Amino acid sequence: MMNIKKALLVLLILIFTISVIGCSTGGKDGDTSKGNEVPSVDNNEQDNNDDGDPDDGNSSGEGNIIDKIKANNKIIWGTNAAFAPFEMREGNEVIGIDAEIAQKIADKLGVELVVEDMEFDSLIAALQSGKIDFIAAGFTIKPDRQEKVLFTDTYFKAVQAVLVQDGNPDIKSYKDLEGKKIGVQIDTTGFYEAEEIEGAEVIQYNNGIEAVLDLSNGNIDAVIIDNLPAQILVESNPDLVILEFEDKPFEDEEYAMAVRKEDTELQKVINEVLKELKDSGEIEALVNKYSIGEQ
Repeated sequence: MMNIKKALLVLLILIFTISVIGCSTGGKDGDTSKGNEVPSVDNNEQDNNDDGDPDDGNSSGEGNIIDKIKANNKIIWGTNAAFAPFEMREGNEVIGIDAEIAQKIADKLGVELVVEDMEFDSLIAALQSGKIDFIAAGFTIKPDRQEKVLFTDTYFKAVQAVLVQDGNPDIKSYKDLEGKKIGVQIDTTGFYEAEEIEGAEVIQYNNGIEAVLDLSNGNIDAVIIDNLPAQILVESNPDLVILEFEDKPFEDEEYAMAVRKEDTELQKVINEVLKELKDSGEIEALVNKYSIGEQ
């Protein structure tokens, strides 16, 4: 009996010893496995950052953007292609004044031009995130925008215009806009002008075309938009007219392109292109080309 008890005791001790050794070995294997997983994930992320993706590569520091663009063999232009004559769609192609300037920038760098057509109020966020490399969209220099982006030299001077239905008896002066429904494109100068009108109900649209459609249908009383696009819109909507107000002349504004704050090298290249186009008279030629009756 005693021998059986001793045998059982030895067996229990042996089982316990094997269990302890097994747990200890399992823990070591688990730790080693986890240790290999972490560097593996980090290495994969590093590989993704180096794969030439423009979202990651172009958001790096000053001086690197040109190298990244050339390595990717493309530059990404962000715009809202519903702002004739600066950017508009012709089938699947985006054409217009800004489109031709953007192509000149790509040519200067010897890379392909890629167009990202998006809502106007998404452009700055897309630039900051690295989705696009520069903005060209009839983009006015404004103090709040200057806090977020780096502007290039200017290339076009604009002024706001007011569109109403032809024969509208109620709006004859700027003061008559008080208390009216006014359509504007989101986050444009027209929006900020409309906000200053006492009692006005300001309705924002994704683009000027949508606003003008609502004006033609009688859903709003007026549209405030840049003068040159206003001319194009009136040409295609003969039921509308541009009003000239003596009591409230709108201030001139200037268009420029925009890059990320750190991308001074790209700003320099764009400025060189703009200077060449202005000095040669090509900017003026493009305005004439895409203006009414010249297309």
